[in-house]
Amino acid sequence: MKKLMITMAAILCAAAINAKTLVAYYSYTNNVERIVTALRSQIDADVIEIEPAEKGLDYAANNYALGTQLLNAIKANPNDASSYPAIDPVDVNMNDYDMVIIAAPLWWSQMAAPFQTFLFHYGPQMKGKNIGVIVSSASSGIGGVVADAKRLIPEGNFLEPNLWIRSSQTSNAASLISSWLNDIHYNDITSAVTTITADNDFEIFVANGMIGVNGESGTLALYNLSGNKVIETTERRVRIDALAPGIYIAQATNAGRSVTRKINIR
Repeated sequence: MKKLMITMAAILCAAAINAKTLVAYYSYTNNVERIVTALRSQIDADVIEIEPAEKGLDYAANNYALGTQLLNAIKANPNDASSYPAIDPVDVNMNDYDMVIIAAPLWWSQMAAPFQTFLFHYGPQMKGKNIGVIVSSASSGIGGVVADAKRLIPEGNFLEPNLWIRSSQTSNAASLISSWLNDIHYNDITSAVTTITADNDFEIFVANGMIGVNGESGTLALYNLSGNKVIETTERRVRIDALAPGIYIAQATNAGRSVTRKINIR
């Protein structure tokens, strides 16, 4: 049976519930950093930069000889942590986020090795979260990078389309990002229902594969992070163990009262 838990305290005044976003990126030639700077000007998000533990390495020297060596090591043993190059420690709690935007350069049709290290360690913690992918490259397509992301985040909810910004387009990143955010319906994903009031005797509970209301019967609705209503009932409880894993917004209303909770179905 799926394990469920309420992950957000009651909101006691009129306020929208915003899904929190994390932007994680690695930038070797600074193109991705410029892209992320443009992204930060358009959304409210926490940002972390992934950096190799060993400084000053020239991954591009001799036609990306070192970069290729690192990628080949990962490809040979993708499930072995020692195959991935060391990165600086990252201080992030994935439970704080509903959406993660990853941004990385392409190295020889694959995701840059240092960023693969980050996802190797943190990708499994992104289970059920919305995942947006941004890739920077000079010319090659991004299919290999997306494949790496899906391998390293095996249960992420990947949003389409992915955003490919060529090196020659970096100066136009702001416009490309704006269009992409519209394409993935970012504003819809990161906002949901509104709470009005909450009372101790009127509460949403989750237990034994069911969600219900502890109090007088009214209307109980459950929304996914795309804003779609997946359940609406006047029953006091309803089964939810058939729903896909992920984060949902539950709202119960009755006689002018309303309570809203963020529910994580695992």
